[in-house]
Amino acid sequence: MQAAEILGKLVGFRSVVGLPNDDAVSWIRGYLECHGIAVDVLPGPEGDRSNIFATIGPKEAHGYILSGHMDVVPATEAGWTSDPFILRAEGGRLYGRTEAGWTSDPFILRAEGGRLYGRGTTDMKGFLAAGLAAVPKLAAMPLRRPLHLAFSYDEEAGCRGVPHMIARMPELCRQPLGAIIGEPSGMRAIRAHKGKAAARLTVRGRSGHSSRPDQGLNAIHGVAGVLTQAVAEAVRLAGGPFEHVFEPPYSSLQIGTVKGGQAVNIIPDSCEVELEARAISGVDPAELLTPVRKIAEALTALGFEVEWQELSAYPALSLEPHAPLAALLEALTGREPLPAVSYGTEAGLFQRAGIDAIICGPGDIGRAHKADEYILIDELMACQAMIEALGAHCIA
Repeated sequence: MQAAEILGKLVGFRSVVGLPNDDAVSWIRGYLECHGIAVDVLPGPEGDRSNIFATIGPKEAHGYILSGHMDVVPATEAGWTSDPFILRAEGGRLYGRTEAGWTSDPFILRAEGGRLYGRGTTDMKGFLAAGLAAVPKLAAMPLRRPLHLAFSYDEEAGCRGVPHMIARMPELCRQPLGAIIGEPSGMRAIRAHKGKAAARLTVRGRSGHSSRPDQGLNAIHGVAGVLTQAVAEAVRLAGGPFEHVFEPPYSSLQIGTVKGGQAVNIIPDSCEVELEARAISGVDPAELLTPVRKIAEALTALGFEVEWQELSAYPALSLEPHAPLAALLEALTGREPLPAVSYGTEAGLFQRAGIDAIICGPGDIGRAHKADEYILIDELMACQAMIEALGAHCIA
């Protein structure tokens, strides 16, 4: 199968983050087994989602990981409250239509003018398709070092799936020489990205009529001090320390959402805040949220109920400029690796596990998470060629 044909299959699976992915996993497993590749399906604790790990070549040798995620973000760019391509019944009404800012169904691959349109084409089923298209050629090579396919779930929910796979890796293969994370990078390797931590704060007070504030406990008023602390932390972080390969060159903190209240004459009994921190190398992103969390938890002394839920966390990636993996990717792509990008990936988790990691994949991150997401056919072919060149490197 050609890479574009495989991509069409993968796009057709609605492997939206947080939902079961058995159909995609089963198809990929069957495809690999048809080419004589042994596959480990690794169910996650959720019970309805799995990672995939497969090895091409000798398991007893040190090799390289090709890492990508199978999940995609929903195709709801037009402000829909549910997937517009799945009919939803509510209150005697049927909701749905044939577009959500898209010019065609996002889960049916559409080819036009050298572009392939569909949800996940760039982020990042294009990389998976290129890797799978290379499998027949790789399987025929007399590899001295193996190539491992490591496909994860729920990356879009804060890299929830891949830690379970990384934990199993010592029983699946020998210590890898490096991991290539195929996030869209225009096929130019990237050595670093920031770490991230996100949390949801829920503060519960006591409702009542607004004319009797003495009888209620206003949750939004309680959260006000927390928001002030978060803004103060954001300002403080902008003053450094700095790592100038990043834009901006400092760690950051931001409030993403604030939800609370029902009406102006009702004392709000709950307020929910979602916030995140992004950290430069050597800084724990979760620690950046600690001052905000302390202010929030102090609200219990005033009678509020406080819940702090960690939504996601992954460490920064920082690969040295002269690392062997960086030199290898420069040789494979013919381009010097970029020092850093602003978006995050699973790469930092591999590095924290003692595996050198680098980002390199087809497509442009600017097309991700948007209507009419697409990848160029030429980008797919370039990625497949790079993976096959990696296979040739593993013969020597």
